[in-house]
Amino acid sequence: MSGLSMRAGLVVLLGAMLCGASPAPAQQDSAVLFRNVKIFDGKNGTLSAASNVLVRDGKIEKISTADVPAAGQVIDGGGRVLMPGLIDAHWHAMLVRPTPMAALAGDIGYNNLLAASEATATLMRGFTTIRDMGGPSFGLKQAIDEDLVAGPRIYPSGAIITITGGHGDFRQLSDLPRTIGGMLSRMERIGGSMVADSPDEVRVRAREQLMQGASQVKLTAGGGVASPFSPLDVSTFTEPELRAAVEAADNWGTYVATHAYTPVAIQRSIAAGVRCIEHGHLMDEASAKLIAEKGIWLSTQPFLDVSGAAALGPSEQDKMRQVVAGTDRVYALAQKYHIKTAFGTDVLFSKALADKQGSMLAALTRWYTAAEALTMATSTNAELLSLSGLRNPYPGKLGVVEEGALADLLLVDGNPLDNIALVEDPAKNFVVIMKGGKVYKNILQR
Repeated sequence: MSGLSMRAGLVVLLGAMLCGASPAPAQQDSAVLFRNVKIFDGKNGTLSAASNVLVRDGKIEKISTADVPAAGQVIDGGGRVLMPGLIDAHWHAMLVRPTPMAALAGDIGYNNLLAASEATATLMRGFTTIRDMGGPSFGLKQAIDEDLVAGPRIYPSGAIITITGGHGDFRQLSDLPRTIGGMLSRMERIGGSMVADSPDEVRVRAREQLMQGASQVKLTAGGGVASPFSPLDVSTFTEPELRAAVEAADNWGTYVATHAYTPVAIQRSIAAGVRCIEHGHLMDEASAKLIAEKGIWLSTQPFLDVSGAAALGPSEQDKMRQVVAGTDRVYALAQKYHIKTAFGTDVLFSKALADKQGSMLAALTRWYTAAEALTMATSTNAELLSLSGLRNPYPGKLGVVEEGALADLLLVDGNPLDNIALVEDPAKNFVVIMKGGKVYKNILQR
């Protein structure tokens, strides 16, 4: 970790201690008993009979329809639904709230405090785990893991790896030409993204992210919405460059995911050994079929309007309209070819949009049943997280309610399988939020 990144991490920790980022003290008892709850286990589309769930030392120890002796804190569910904490498979913890200019040029200490505040809000929306797909989130993750900041588990990618002019290259034209081996740009120094224009450079940048604790490596294989010099149709990395990252990640026992909208970007990624495609909204039938045949994951998002580009310029908003136009098609192809599909939101530069994280999950019912959507955001997303193998920062089962699983749990006032709109108002409907066996919210105590 660079000295700058280390100082940024210290700022997060100091700010958490001074500001009290957690909305309430974490539950200190080693055991919590949920009594009289109906369980959505994250896999099956039906609820269990009235059950009792004992949590001890961060894991689910016992689930029984019979009486379980009280231990530690007792939460009377009153017949409410107990379900796994939600997982967002495409999140940017450091880039949700700042404007694009503030993210690039603003005070790094302030940006870290902003990210800590957003992390707490994310957890309070019921998202107990996020897969961070680009940004300097290592310090924030450490603060959350040490319980100095209330927030979700973070599976970090570290800096986005891109090419000159590619998606993620936010330099100004005045920064050109780049001298190979010369001074790094601001975005590179803060760990937001790294420019790499050869297999050797890609290999170094991938290894740097792994050295810092990345659970997976993220490259941009094609153009993107938010980057000013990156048309959607362009293909960026060559196959040898992509393969260099794949080899580096494979040596560490993990995988590469690529940002890829178009058929060329998707097919080149797969040829290089990439195991997860992010987005894919402009894919064609042949690409979808290839993804299915090779067992590649698709991590995509229900983009239905251009609100995600509200903070960007006219050309970026036009690119967003092209992506939105492909949303119905990408989900239709995913269903047609039975592609392993993960749910994410990819919120950038908008607190207001982040507040609608649950609404984006509910929007999946345009293509899936409520049970299928909730399964995708719990156990299916957890399967994708497990691709990180020994680089998994949180060994254990996530996304399910079963004995031995990590105790990331939501107690819902209502049945989300019948009314998925409940997830759109977490402040009201998630009456208990638990992560790692600790209660971070319990409005039943009022």
